Formats: sequence, C-alpha cells, structure tokens
Amino acid sequence: MLYHLLFEWLYRSHPSYSVLNVFQYNTFRTACASLTALALGLIMGPWLIQRLRLFQIGQQIREEGPLHHQAKAGTPTMGGILIVISTVLPTFLWADLTNAYTWILLVSIVGFGAIGFADDYIKIVRRRSLGLTGRMKLVLQFSLSFGIGLALVWLSAAGQYKTNLIFPFFKNFTPSLVIEGLLGSPDLYLVAFLPFLLFISIVMVGSSNTVNLTDGLDGLAIGCVVIASGALTVLTYLTGHGRFASYLDIQHLPQVSEATIFCGALAGAALGFLWYNCHPAEVFMGDVGSLALGGALGTTAVVIKQEILLVAIGGVFVVEGLSVMIQVASFKLRGKRVFKMAPLHHHFELLGWNETKVVVRFWIMSLIFALFSLTMLKLR
Repeated sequence: MLYHLLFEWLYRSHPSYSVLNVFQYNTFRTACASLTALALGLIMGPWLIQRLRLFQIGQQIREEGPLHHQAKAGTPTMGGILIVISTVLPTFLWADLTNAYTWILLVSIVGFGAIGFADDYIKIVRRRSLGLTGRMKLVLQFSLSFGIGLALVWLSAAGQYKTNLIFPFFKNFTPSLVIEGLLGSPDLYLVAFLPFLLFISIVMVGSSNTVNLTDGLDGLAIGCVVIASGALTVLTYLTGHGRFASYLDIQHLPQVSEATIFCGALAGAALGFLWYNCHPAEVFMGDVGSLALGGALGTTAVVIKQEILLVAIGGVFVVEGLSVMIQVASFKLRGKRVFKMAPLHHHFELLGWNETKVVVRFWIMSLIFALFSLTMLKLR
C-alpha cells in the first residue's frame, strides 16, 4: 500500500521527490517490512496476551509429557494470531500488491493459519485435546495446497514459473514434474500437472506439520523459524535477481523478487513473537501459529524452486518429524520405542537436559543447517 502510494503514485507524479525513489528497491522495502513486523509484534504482544487471558484461552498440556510441563497449563495460547497479523499487515504496506506471488504467499499463511485456528478453537472451546481429527486436518491442508498449486500452474502457463525440480549439487539434472504427453490435450491439460501438484502439496503440508511437531518447548519452534525464514529471505532475493541467479546458476524468476518482502516480514514477525515466547513463555503460538509458519516456509520454498533445499534449511523440523515417524513405526513393527519420547526434543529432556539447553542447542543446529544450505548454492 505504501509502495503504491509513495512510489507508484507520488514519485511517478512528482519525480522531483527523488528521495522516494528508494521505495522501488526490494532490499529497502524488505528491511522496512521486517522492522514493521517486529514493531507490531512487540507493541501488540501485551494486548493480545491480556485478551487471551481474559477469554481464558489457555494451553492444555499432554499428561504423558515431562512432568515439569504441567506447570505451563493455562498459559495463553493461539498467540500465532499475532504472527499472522504481524506478517500480513507489513506485506500489505510494503509489497507490490499487483504481484501474484505476494498474494500466493499471503493466501498460504492465512489459509494454513485458519486451519490451525479451527484446530485450536475446537481444543479450547469444546475441551477436546486433539482438536481437528488428523484426517480432516490433512484434507484441509492438501486442499489449500492444491489450490496454491493451481495458481502456480496458471503462472507457469503465463511463462512466470517453472514446474521442473531443482536438485542441489546437480547442475543439469532438472526433471520435469509434468506429464509432457498430455499437455497437447485440452481435456487432460490439468491432469498433466498432477505429479507437480502432488509433490508441492506434500512439501507444503509436510513443512506445516513438522513445524507443528517442533512447537513443544518455549521458543524452540519460533527461534528455528527466525533462522529458516532469514535463509529463505536471502534465497528469494537471489532467485529474483538476474545477476546473482546467473552467477549462482539457480533458476531466475524475476517476479519472485517481490516475495522477499513477505519473507522479511515473516522473519520480523517471528522475532517479535520470540520476545514473548522465550522461556518462561508468556504465550504459546498454538496450531494457528505453527501451521501458518510451516505452510508459509513450505510455500516460499515451492515458489523459489528450492523444495529439495528446504530439507536443509528446515533441518531441525525435518529431524523432529522423522523422530515421530521412526518412533511410531518402531512401536508398531517391533513393539519397542527408539526414543524415550517423541518428538526428539522431549527425548533430550528425559535424558536430563533442561529446557533452555535443549532449545538453544536446537537453535544452533538450525543455524548450522541454514548456513549449510546457503553454501550449497554454488556447489553445482
């Protein structure tokens, strides 16, 4: 909105206001969006926490978890609303709202957030600790992901997006996710994109749910999101910049550069929420926050064609998700557990690590994963 007002309208109408020329640069607007999101989070945080307490929206704690977690029962939850608002509003203010990628990312974070909101609402209002059924949650997540995928198919037809898969380390290995033989038939045109739609839906839904699984300790998930979103901000900028994309030999998508503003806002919003979520947490994000954040990270990776690299960027989330899968599979097949408790952060708690030590060490690992993913760009 400010971009259109100050640059598109005021600067173009009055070129003598040369200082307004700075609003055309993505780097400047990304920094502004990030700082705006951070400020919104810090300012609105106390008000939202007070409102959540007023409405008695408190967290229910799993009985089978570590005993010291029971002291957290009643801590306000659904604080992820703050993250979504602090991301969406700065994006509206500083991004080009005529850009399709801006809207795809906004729909993603709001859509996944709405699914998480419904889940939290059922848990709190109906006092059903499991919220939405697993099947219903997956149906909603995959439906949203398919819708986003259809928008990308439309952009692909317009020449603004490519549906092939990019692999780190392999320069010329870019397999197509489209059944080329069906593209010539109008009746089967969308069928040709089913492999692509299925793949990116798995990426987005998987990312959303692994962040959700990681959200079990004060500041753990949101700290890792700050790091992952920072790495994605850099990758998004490089993807949209012709010279850098050519030098690094990554796919260049000019229109994607505008998504950098969203990524910057996401990082700022996450940092603002961490202020209130660090140990001892004053508020929990709930599913409305974790599903929204994971969905936004996954969608960003899909948009910039770094779906495979997302495994490294969100390495902590992947490990947490795998620990649950391994635990469940081992118990069903062998009747034995591999970990003392899953997700993995609870395993380390039961080994005797205190909560802060687990969180900080997981942050360190997240930073290592993110730096490793950035160093992989040139290794092709």
